[in-house]
This record gives sequence, C-alpha cells and structure tokens, in this order.
Amino acid sequence: MSDGAVQNLLPPPVLLPHRQDRHTTWIDRVESVAMALPARLEARRRLWRLTRVRDRVLARAPDFDRLSDAELSARIARIRDTLRSCGLQGAALVDAFAAIREQSTRTLELRHFPCQILGALVLLDGQVTEMDTGEGKTLTATLAAGAAAMAGLPTHVVTVNDYLAARDAETLSPLYRALGLTVGIIRTGLSPAQRRGAYAADITYASNAELAFDYLRDRLALGREAGNLRLKVERLARRGSLRGEVVMRGLHFAIVDEADSVLVDEARTPLIIATETDPTHERTWAERALTLADGLEAPADYIVHRDRRTVELTPAGRACLADAAEDLGGLWESSIRREESVRQALSARHLFHSGEHYILRDSKVQIVDEYTGRVLEDRSWNGGLHQLIEVKEGVEVTGRKHAVIRTSYQRFFRRYGRLAGMTGTAREVAGELRAVYRLNVLRVAPNRPSQRQQLPARYFATLVEKHAAIAARAAEMAGAGRPVLIGTRSVAASETLSTVLTQVGVPHDVLNAESEAEEAAIIAAAGTAGRVIVATNMAGRGVDISLGPGVEALGGLHVILSERHDARRIDRQLAGRTGRQGQRGSFEAMLSAQDPLLSSSREGGPFSAAMHRIGMKLHPAGAFGRAQRRAERMHGQMRKDLLKMDEMTGSMLSFTGDRE
Repeated sequence: MSDGAVQNLLPPPVLLPHRQDRHTTWIDRVESVAMALPARLEARRRLWRLTRVRDRVLARAPDFDRLSDAELSARIARIRDTLRSCGLQGAALVDAFAAIREQSTRTLELRHFPCQILGALVLLDGQVTEMDTGEGKTLTATLAAGAAAMAGLPTHVVTVNDYLAARDAETLSPLYRALGLTVGIIRTGLSPAQRRGAYAADITYASNAELAFDYLRDRLALGREAGNLRLKVERLARRGSLRGEVVMRGLHFAIVDEADSVLVDEARTPLIIATETDPTHERTWAERALTLADGLEAPADYIVHRDRRTVELTPAGRACLADAAEDLGGLWESSIRREESVRQALSARHLFHSGEHYILRDSKVQIVDEYTGRVLEDRSWNGGLHQLIEVKEGVEVTGRKHAVIRTSYQRFFRRYGRLAGMTGTAREVAGELRAVYRLNVLRVAPNRPSQRQQLPARYFATLVEKHAAIAARAAEMAGAGRPVLIGTRSVAASETLSTVLTQVGVPHDVLNAESEAEEAAIIAAAGTAGRVIVATNMAGRGVDISLGPGVEALGGLHVILSERHDARRIDRQLAGRTGRQGQRGSFEAMLSAQDPLLSSSREGGPFSAAMHRIGMKLHPAGAFGRAQRRAERMHGQMRKDLLKMDEMTGSMLSFTGDRE
C-alpha cells in the first residue's frame, strides 16, 4: 500500500484546529507597557531581516522571467510540493514569491513592487504591515496568501464588507487558479452547503462579521463535546460529516485587510447569536418606557452626557419615576429595572438619530456602522434599545435578542493559529494591537514619494456657512476639470450637503447606505473630470478611485473632509483616496463650531460652553484635536471593558469546553 493511500485513511491530527484563547491579566498590561520600546527595536530588526529576503526574491526575478508559460507552471507545481514538505522558509519561500510575482505579471498584468514584496513578508511573519493608502495592499496579500495556500495552509483573507471580499476575490481569482489554488467567497445569503464549499477552498475571502458568526454557529452545532478525539470518532462513524452542520474547517491563517478597523474599531461590539422574545410584549414595554421618559425634564430629572453617550437620572428623576410607576405593577415595581428601562428610552430619544446611527429601510430600523458608513445587516442593539427605537420611529417591533452564544472580535481573532494584518493607519493603535493580539506594526516605505498636497484647514462659525463654502469649493474644483470627493460622517450629513449642492446647481452623486446598490458604478466614475461625489465612510477604506484621462495633469482628485471623525485614523483614510501611488492630488478640511464632534464640549454648563467658544476662536484646530483624543480614549476604554466582560462571562459559562 502506498504512503499516499495510508495518509488518506488516517484523519488529520487535529480537526477544526484553533488556538486556545487566554485571559488578559494585569501582568499582560504591565508587559505591554514595559516592552513598548523593546518591541519597536525588535520590529526594526525584523524589518531589516525581511528586507534581505525581499532582495533575494528580486534577485530571482530574471530566472523566472525567462521561463515559458508551460515551464513556469511546472516550476510552480514543484515549488508547491517543496513548500508542503519543507514549510514557508528558506529558498522555497523565495522561489514561491518570485513565481507568484511572475505569474501575476502574466495573468493580471500587475507586477509586485519591492515594497509590496516586503509587506507580504511581514504578513507571513505574523505581523501588521502599515503601507500608505494606494500602495496596493490588495495585490500585496496575494503573495502571502498564495504562498501560504501553496504550503497547504488554509487561508482566510478578511475584509471589512462583502463588497470588498467579492471584488478582491473575483479580481485575483485568475492568478490563484494559475497557481493551482481554489478561491471561495463568503457573502450574506449563502446556504450552509455553499459556505462549506467556500471554506473548503485553499483561499477564502470573507468579511470579519461573516467569519465570526460562522464560527459561533459552528460552536453551537458542535455543542459541549467538541474535543479533537470525539470529532475524529464522529468523522469516522459518519464518514466525514462532522454532524453535517459545521461549515468551517478550523482557524489556520488569517490576513486581515484594514486591520485597525477590524481588530480595533469593530472590537467595541460583542458578537452574539440569540433567540427572540415575544414582539408584542416588547412593544408594550417599550411604549411604557418611552411614556415614562417623556414625562421627565432635563436637566432637573436627567442629564445627557453626549461625550460618553450615556444618560444619568438625578435623584429628583428617580423619585418622579417611582411616583409615575406606583400603580403599574410588574417589572415597574423594581427600581433597578424601572430606571434602566427609562435610561434606555432616554438614550433612544436623545442619543440615537435616524440618518446618523441608523436608517429606515423596508420599514425596518437598520444600524449604520459609524466607521464604514455601511448598513450592518441583521444586527440589533441590545438591552431593549432596538425595540425602543422601533417604537420611536413607528415601525414594526421585533423581539429582543437573548444571547445563546457570544464572543468578541478580540477573542475570535486571537484563536487563529497565525494572524496578520495590513492597513494604512496602524501607528495610532500599535500599542493596543500588541497588547491584545501580540501583533507588532512594521512600517513599509511607499514605492514612490507622495505628491498629495495638504491644504490648510478652514473653520466656520455655523454649519450653514460651512456647507455654502464646501459647495463653492466643489463648484470651483469641478469647473477646473478636477473630480471632487466630499466626505461626511453620516447619511443625514451627506443628504444635507446634497441639498445644498443641488440648490447652487452643482451636479453630483451621493454614496451612502441608502445608495449602496449603486456603489460600484459611482466609484467607477468618481475619478472622471469634473465629477463631484458626496460620500460617507463607504468611500474610505479599500476604495481605489482611478483618475480619468488628463485629470492628473489638472491636479488630480480633490478631497474635502466636511467633518472630523472620532478617530484620527479615519480622517487619514479619507485623505488617502487622493495622491495614491505618487499621483498628484489635494486634501483639505472644512469644519464648523457646530460639528457633532464638538457637541460634547457644550454639555457641561455655561462655563464649559464659554471655554468652548474661546477655544474655537483662539485655536480651532486644538479644539478638534482635544475632542478626537477624548473620543479615542473613551472608545479604547470601551474595548477594554468589553474584553474584560467577555473573559469574565467565559469563565462562568461554557458551551463547548471553550470559553464562548
């Protein structure tokens, strides 16, 4: 009997492999601080070592360039066999990169630059590579993903949404097929059988949300007894079915595109699979809570802290609630449940707004991601908040979700055997990536120096003045033949600017969660001469706006930032839509004292409001900088609290022997 036949009879050593998660302790936090400087020094040493490997790849290029197509295919087959026996190291890795680079040139007509080779080596080293926006991170990933898959390592390429996952997979599939690899795409709406087939591919493209929820559903399907020995026995007994419900085949290697968005920004939201309560009961509760909330007055009965996005009941407010609920009975007799219900109702009234935090589509409340500007399908707020907003908006009330299984993005991604990431904006969160995921950030220099022109920020007293100035600036640039991209924070803000542009006669398109179906067509034309696009963060990460004929000679794409975001990284992502790969382009911010980011500065009474006005007048840039730093600290603390709570919950509840 041949060795191959014996190997086929034996099950893999580990079925559904993943790394065991560990608790974050105070020792880890101390280590993170103490090792900050040594980690930076180690990162430089790693980058120097990987640079030498890159030079070896470049030196091998002429040898592969001389090969015919048939000879190159035969060489790739031999390299694949060597990688599977020797692993991703030494001469085999160098040849793999050189072969993939040459095949990309012939198949996609795209040749990896030296900086892209270095970035891919950083990925295979299990680190985060920071490359300027426009430097071709999508193509960079093909070297790392292709080499890993050729070595037999199932690879997940993680994107921030389904659109980018499908776009990248379809664009790069010809290259992967030429390497003898299969490609799968996970997107919303696939059946379990289709998902299982996509995960069975050598390389699978998927959004972070789809991956995480497939993992949770698999853990539910497996139940408590999911040990490796039991899975092997079950596979033998049922001829490989693994209960017929599991779609993934383990967490081997993940390359996370826009790593700061997926691993940091998204990490504020827990991942929950839940059952639903009775919608009729929820409507009755929500209507009562809103009625009680509407009977209170601010600031005597409650205080809205917009900077922390919380509502605080005063002693007078709690007393007023007790009187109003005296004859209601049921849960309203409990002061804790009564006050929490009303706090949620006040939050629904004052902190969550249509067009900013959610939209109404098909008579449903659908959450809009503040970082990407996209609708979060099948997501809902917990604690009854979603039902309160549904009642507030007068739409059908859904049942409240009660968690059956939950985890967080931090704990999910830490379970990959090998994890890497790439982004253009990681340095601000390098410490958090190292502390939570043990990922170091390695900066890779661009292929060509940036020619982006950063214009001075302009400040206005009111939103009306700002919108008029933005419209005038867009008309000026479009009249000169330059395309213009105007970035906004919310759907409502994009619609307001659209109205102003229409009033002054500036033709334009709007890209937001309401026009998501037209995204590809809008982006494809966004770089043509005189085109004006108003967009939420949907036009930020992962979007490549190609310049039309003659546009670069006129100055390239002009980007206008109409509002600062909570995180400085998101502002840099918007700026990165222009001046890509050494092209010409320009960027400017046009802001006002009435922008949402500064609203928290006016919540602390007359003294705070006076200081805000003085600060805006004397040093407006400083006012925005302080507001952003405050928001970043708050969001960072929220992520720490979520991880801590998730770990504590995992210690008390177990679904599979692991800590979901």
